[in-house]
Amino acid sequence: MITFKTKNKLNLTDQQVLIIEAKNHQTIASFSESQNNGIQNAIENKKSTIVLNDGSNIIVVVLVYDDLNWKTLEIMRKSGSEICKLMNDNHKESVAIASFNDKLSLSLVEGIALSNYQFLKYKTGKKIKHNSLKEICFIGKLITDHQINQLKVIIESTYIARDLVNEPQSFLNALQLSEEFKSIGKKSGFKVDVWSEPKISAQKMGGLLAVNKGSKIPPTFSILEHHPKNAKNKKPIVLVGKGIVYDTGGLSLKPTPQSMDFMKCDMAGSAVVAGVMNAVAELNLPLHVVGLVPATDNWIGENSYAPGDVITMYSGTTVEVMNTDAEGRLVLADALHYAKKLKPELVIDFATLTGAAVRAIGPYASALMGTADDKVKSNLFESSYEVYERLIEFPLWDDYADELKSEIADMTNLGKGEGGQISAAKFLEHFTDYPWLHIDIAGTAFNHAAKTYNPHGGTGVGVRLMINFLFKQIDALTKKTIKK
Repeated sequence: MITFKTKNKLNLTDQQVLIIEAKNHQTIASFSESQNNGIQNAIENKKSTIVLNDGSNIIVVVLVYDDLNWKTLEIMRKSGSEICKLMNDNHKESVAIASFNDKLSLSLVEGIALSNYQFLKYKTGKKIKHNSLKEICFIGKLITDHQINQLKVIIESTYIARDLVNEPQSFLNALQLSEEFKSIGKKSGFKVDVWSEPKISAQKMGGLLAVNKGSKIPPTFSILEHHPKNAKNKKPIVLVGKGIVYDTGGLSLKPTPQSMDFMKCDMAGSAVVAGVMNAVAELNLPLHVVGLVPATDNWIGENSYAPGDVITMYSGTTVEVMNTDAEGRLVLADALHYAKKLKPELVIDFATLTGAAVRAIGPYASALMGTADDKVKSNLFESSYEVYERLIEFPLWDDYADELKSEIADMTNLGKGEGGQISAAKFLEHFTDYPWLHIDIAGTAFNHAAKTYNPHGGTGVGVRLMINFLFKQIDALTKKTIKK
């Protein structure tokens, strides 16, 4: 994990990054004539970064042309990704950041730190190549210790989610996932209660139990909770994460290439919950937040559930199974029904749920659907742009519920292929009676190649989004209290 610090001024030996407002640029006295000319030439050609390497140290000038907005912050993150690569390629251990604006500095450093992530657990010998960059220094008093700690926790929490997604199922089965939650909770300070198979069976969580029937590893249901005495919300915000630690598709078997070969990521929703709960506890946010994770693999065995089976869910609803590869919605439905017991203010679930979401919008955004009010959605959309984890909302029309009608049970677990992300959400909606949002991260949770500050493998998508959103919820609740 990269470390952050502050110091009063730049040293001549520092690897430097200067963020400069292009329209107000003036000659920099400490720079040579050729360096100042280089900056001026970059401004004239609308370049966003220029590298001034005098042989002993690296100086990077990041040029800002537009007013502060979400696009500018994303440009900073992408510039940070380029700077991270430059520093590691040149074996530099530290870089100093000087700027005229705290938000620009923080976004740039966020891009550097997110880009510096590595998952090297299974590398051996000479194949282990650690990044050299270990430290980022903020120059001056523009950035507070509070801001630095907040950034540190956000990066750490994103790393936690990425690590969990990158772990193979040979290590991270349902039992181990619950142990990881306990370890994270012990460190950061949230409570963890894990239901084992006997309790899950006693509670008749039929969706989770059905998906687990083909597995030799028992399922778990994990309840993560942060409930400080100064919580501003009387009712909890509940986060639900799909915890399918590996998905073969079951008897409705997936193909291997570009499908089953990366299905270790099918628990990315649970990784979001773990990362967010870590941040909530580490920052001791004044919110009551509960995380719910139903976990199992979707394996093939002699007792596997099969297309045509009818299962009774935790809610008592009967479901005709049309496809065993539509398993995520079955385990999520049990968790969503459990959430009713908590009388929540809001429930948000995260899941790599449908290929239909990927086909609809590709890897550029996550699909959003739900019944929460427009103010909640507006705040979430605002957060999605601020952290550049964008969302696209799809309608929850009842036409899609019609696709789930069964001749022999209350409903089926599969709608049509067209608009499948919506019929999947309509299935989940059946198990809710509270303000609810569903975020399908099937296209955004896992990269097959690195993209700027998001690495190959787990991206940690959803963690920064939710932390930003929860800050907005705190602000809204604070204003509500003041009005009273």
